[in-house]
Amino acid sequence: MSTMRSGLVFVCLAASLPAAELPVKQVTLYSSGVACYQRLGTVDGDAAINMPFKTEQINDILKSLVLIDLDGGRIEPVVYASKDPIEKSLKAFGVDLTKRPTLRELFDQLRGVPVELMLHTQSQAVSGNILGTEIHKVIDKEGQATQVEYVNLVCADGLRTFAIGDLRSARLLDEKLEAELTQALAVLAGARDVGKKSVALRFTGQGSRRVMAAYVLEAPVWKTSYRLVLSDGEEPLLQGWAMVDNTTDEDWGNVQLTLVSGRPISFVQDLYSPLYVPRPEVKPEVYASLRPRKYDGDVDYDSVADEEAYVGAKLTKRKPRRAMRGKAAMPPPAAAEGISYGYAVPFAPAGPAISAGIAGVASMAQASEAGELFKYEIQTPVTIARQKSAMLPIVNEAVAVEKLSIFNESVHGKYPLNGLQLTNSTRLNLMQGPITVFDVGIYAGDAQLDDMSPTEKRLISYAMDLEREVVAESESTPTRITAMRIAKGTLIVTNKYVQTKHYRIKNKGDIARSVLVEHPYNADWKLVEPKDVYERTGVLYRFKVETVAGKTSKLTVREERITDQSVVIRNAGRDRITHYLRAKVISKSVREALERVARMRASLEQQEREAERLRSKLRSINQEQGRLRSNLGAVRQGSDLYRRYISKLEKQETEIEQTQGALAEVEAEIERKRRELDNYLLNLNVQ
Repeated sequence: MSTMRSGLVFVCLAASLPAAELPVKQVTLYSSGVACYQRLGTVDGDAAINMPFKTEQINDILKSLVLIDLDGGRIEPVVYASKDPIEKSLKAFGVDLTKRPTLRELFDQLRGVPVELMLHTQSQAVSGNILGTEIHKVIDKEGQATQVEYVNLVCADGLRTFAIGDLRSARLLDEKLEAELTQALAVLAGARDVGKKSVALRFTGQGSRRVMAAYVLEAPVWKTSYRLVLSDGEEPLLQGWAMVDNTTDEDWGNVQLTLVSGRPISFVQDLYSPLYVPRPEVKPEVYASLRPRKYDGDVDYDSVADEEAYVGAKLTKRKPRRAMRGKAAMPPPAAAEGISYGYAVPFAPAGPAISAGIAGVASMAQASEAGELFKYEIQTPVTIARQKSAMLPIVNEAVAVEKLSIFNESVHGKYPLNGLQLTNSTRLNLMQGPITVFDVGIYAGDAQLDDMSPTEKRLISYAMDLEREVVAESESTPTRITAMRIAKGTLIVTNKYVQTKHYRIKNKGDIARSVLVEHPYNADWKLVEPKDVYERTGVLYRFKVETVAGKTSKLTVREERITDQSVVIRNAGRDRITHYLRAKVISKSVREALERVARMRASLEQQEREAERLRSKLRSINQEQGRLRSNLGAVRQGSDLYRRYISKLEKQETEIEQTQGALAEVEAEIERKRRELDNYLLNLNVQ
């Protein structure tokens, strides 16, 4: 039997058992987009429960469903409708309905099966075994040809033929085959409601027992919003609300609700779709008679053995065919050690309700930690109708607040923002959400609150402060050399860069006010002024400036950065060395070393200039000799002009020899001076 058939048989058996109610009693909503539902009910003896779910929820049910019989009963297998394609499910039955067969085609499938037919023209039923069907061409009185379908039966009195159009009813006398047809029709009927699938639960045991079912499904993220009420002479009040959505198709009546803030790992895995493993097809070897052969021409193999070796080599290079085309399902990752996923314990007694007694609103939630997560347990049972939402008070306590202004030049270049230094003195973890500020009964603005742990402080801003005005000015400072040293011929110059920013804060109001100035933080720069930092984040300094009504206050932020610059003295030009010699911080030993290097470089450069002069002289003589040799070919040998040219050539040859000798001496001197300079620099280490 197929899975679908087994499911139908089971549902039929379960339907014969007493039905039980299993209402939702506890819901745990997570801020990661899932919810844990716990159902609790009472069963008596053997009982069955059918729970409908959306098709897209079945994977979560198969992954997370937990069933417990709390009073010693037994849990039977859970049966659910298969997700096999409808054609594949229908092919498993003795009657194939996949191609929407007509009555004649259905009779053809049932050849040999006993049937009972009722005809319009007869008052008694006719019984027999189906032999087959046929189609006859019939000509009516008007000469029109029509096709008439017939079914042939083998009856007790012989072979009989009946027109299918004359049938009033037909009944299969084979009970097993009729049951197959009924189940196939049930599969077709169930396929119409593709949006819902039924999960059948069975509990067996003696007497009245409590049973529980729990599972995790996708759910909307629960949200929070806050109100902060500021009043003169009274403690600030923080009121927090949780927004919960019941998007299920079932009412929540007196449900114990728990809200969990955290990020438990949750994923979807397709456990609902049946997996089939492709299997190789092995065909039996059939030996047939020999056929005439066709012989090809000569090939380049030396022998049959070479051919076999070649074919074998080709075969070994082929990649093996993969046995499985479908990917194996990966097992879900194990939960990290020490992390609790915050599932509430069933039947846990509710703790005492928290009542702040402020502004007439009592919080419905008791907050507690759940491992790495944080949860609010709503103390009063909650009732939310299907497809409805509700706001639940979870925080209603006094908090510590300090009023101040916050200036950040990148936010607004002139005015700071009205803000608050909020201290979470509620002993509760506050989940992120919007916060609306009311000041002395007047709406003051909105802010955004991040997650806050107990005792944690956080800045919030909610409006622009037009009573304070800030002017930010940058001051440029030239780069200054602070130290120099030489290591193995490399001059290491220490430079100091200074950047300064002045903040002038004018308080145009009639009360004193603290102003937090936010200044960019860079790890490469060291803060020199001011010495005291009110707060530092990963990207900002915060400096607190107390301003007086009608006065202007000033804040100067000075930072410096010290870097080392490496200069290879061998490659440095004379002008650059002269620049470093003028530095005020240069030591006597470094100065003397650089001056000696400058002298050695000057002597070397002088020899290099002399060598270049001699090379230029040789090039000029060679050009002149070329001209004389060209002229010699144009004059008569033995003439005075000819002899004159020959005399000049002789003198030039002597001059070339002398110049080449002088150039060799200069080049040798250059090489000596270079080695001397390199050796000196290589061993030069001075502070």
